[in-house]
Amino acid sequence: MSRVVPAILTEDPKALATMVRQAESFTDFVQLDMMDGQFVPSHSIGVEHLAGLPMKLGWEAHLMVLKPETYFAGLKQAGARKVVFHYEATASPREVIAAARRLGLGVGLAINPETPVAAFLPLVSEVDSVLFLSVHPGFYGAKFLPEVVGKLVEFRRARPHTETGIDGGIKESNISQVAGADVIYVGSAIFLQPQPGEAFRHLQALAQ
Repeated sequence: MSRVVPAILTEDPKALATMVRQAESFTDFVQLDMMDGQFVPSHSIGVEHLAGLPMKLGWEAHLMVLKPETYFAGLKQAGARKVVFHYEATASPREVIAAARRLGLGVGLAINPETPVAAFLPLVSEVDSVLFLSVHPGFYGAKFLPEVVGKLVEFRRARPHTETGIDGGIKESNISQVAGADVIYVGSAIFLQPQPGEAFRHLQALAQ
């Protein structure tokens, strides 16, 4: 059974606070997306914007950044349960995983659409989850890439007991295609709708 997790992506601290308050009314867990303008072309909110923001939600950080390990201490202090970093963002993924573990953080590995399963498979036993990007990361509302679903299926055959997630361009019209993932992350199809809570509940029903 797939679980829908709202994904919050913004560069505006006021919008961040608004989206967090909205999410608190319909869920108990969100993903906060962070972009550095280097690993991906866009910028978003940083650790400093989370530090002073009270949240009743549990949350994880999806880091679309270079040197992800430099964010971990601040995220831990701000209340993150888990960090998800990109396999493609570092030459030393094992060192990044170890840095997260030293702080007691959960850790997930995010995978860009073009990266083959065989490339990261040796690391899977060291992380809590694998997140497949079904868009080229860095843009809110980017186009869904259906070929990523085949990669998710291939991975599940190889590692059936590892938690999988999929993130990017998922909405009402395609959520049934990705229902093989344990966790489905949805951003604009929730937060850009007139009633975010209703949109979330509808998507969760479709994902069952």
